[in-house]
Amino acid sequence: MIRPRLLPRMAPATLAFALTWVSGVAVAAPDAAAPAPAHNTPAANTTASAVSASPVTPTMADAPAPWAVSSEERQFLDEWQQRCFRFFWEQADPTTGLVADRAPADGSQRVWQQDEAIGSIASVGFGLTGICIADERGWIEKDAAQQRVALTLRTLLERVEHHEGFFYHFVNMKTGQRAWNSELSSIDTALLLAGVLTTRQYYAGTEVETLATKLYDRVNWPWMMGDGRTLSMGWSPENGFISFRWDHFSEHLVLQMLGLGSNTHPLPRETWDAWTRGPVHDFEGKRFMSYPPLFVHQFSHAWIDFKGKRDKYADYWTNSVFATQAHRAMFSGLAEQFPKYSEMLWGLTSSDSATGYTAWGGPDPSPHIDGTIVPCAAAGSIPFAPEECIAALKHMMDNFGPTAEDGGMNLWRHYGLADAFNPHTNWVANDVIGIDVGITMLMIENQRSGFVWRQFMANPEVNRAMLTAGFRPLPARGTDEAAVALFFDGEGPHYVFADDAPAAE
Repeated sequence: MIRPRLLPRMAPATLAFALTWVSGVAVAAPDAAAPAPAHNTPAANTTASAVSASPVTPTMADAPAPWAVSSEERQFLDEWQQRCFRFFWEQADPTTGLVADRAPADGSQRVWQQDEAIGSIASVGFGLTGICIADERGWIEKDAAQQRVALTLRTLLERVEHHEGFFYHFVNMKTGQRAWNSELSSIDTALLLAGVLTTRQYYAGTEVETLATKLYDRVNWPWMMGDGRTLSMGWSPENGFISFRWDHFSEHLVLQMLGLGSNTHPLPRETWDAWTRGPVHDFEGKRFMSYPPLFVHQFSHAWIDFKGKRDKYADYWTNSVFATQAHRAMFSGLAEQFPKYSEMLWGLTSSDSATGYTAWGGPDPSPHIDGTIVPCAAAGSIPFAPEECIAALKHMMDNFGPTAEDGGMNLWRHYGLADAFNPHTNWVANDVIGIDVGITMLMIENQRSGFVWRQFMANPEVNRAMLTAGFRPLPARGTDEAAVALFFDGEGPHYVFADDAPAAE
């Protein structure tokens, strides 16, 4: 349901256009939803009575896929999603709702019970969205879900340390105070608020709607620009604004949209044009923007449905499709150095490694690649290349998921597949990371039903932002016409636009 009181002031015809093409998500007629597996439900190892202890028939059906999804693959995805949700329920402090940044993959500890209980604001955003998914699919009692969401929003509004509406990257899960002298993070605040606005839509008409609106409306988005034309990556009371800015292609599209659509402190329209569309890569004649870790193509798309839309610069959906295809192909090229890499065993994004947390990816291989695989890289790209991604993930599950005694690497843990592993050295990450668990859960759901897209895109501020940025429907493409991601030649800021694109301002 769209809340009329939040609609922007615009002409009726324009508003109708916005709500029909921006909010709409085309989902094919649903088939019967696969039943939840009869084992290892999220309640298998938790004391939370609100989580279903036995399989519950989902209230939401999957949309038919354009390729044959086997019943085994469908059950695998459903089981993995439920284990992801288990993380966000078990690893949230029950007195604040704040979610751990990371936790042992075997579920042996509840981080909120530890002396140093560190939460991640972005992890909270994924977790709030995950609760909506779990509620809709019948994995949790509705009252318990709504109560946990309301508790979390009250904590964010009343207890968590903030400045100008922005939150610190890491916080104490018990008190909400800044942890580790972390930065006031613009992107992590955006990922949090994407989850907040998802809950506002899903629990419209309740206390959640009121709390969520207050959280969103208090953010002073232009303040994060400092004296620049683009948004800073963050700020600290000790050093002021971080010198690094969101001035090239990365994961910040959702940050921009939230700022442009604000009811109270909107970003200037010019900020959307101010960042450079690049670096530009070419893969088999397909031009696209990218940055090495694959999550930059996933986080914004987890909430914003860019499919079938474009601005004057790009079709951001097709851009991520091309980037995923190029990323996958990179692993065949690395097979001589790392023989287990292939188009069935691929995927890198920022993750733990044998030597610590690192950022790596492609399509030009990062120089420090060591043979590691990060499952959420393929999982987060499922909507962009579903057949290829699911096949790779099932390959990981079948070949590396079992215990060593059964010929595997014991990847299948309490919260799903391990966060990262190296099949060349038998190293496996001890922890799972909240944002990696989150992108897995959300993108599986978007491919299955489009649920997250429908909820988030129904927020009128998102419609307003996309119209402000100049998004419009893509024209119909002929069957013999190749998809195009970029509508300019070369690389910014001096763009040479295609004939059908408006000139740069």
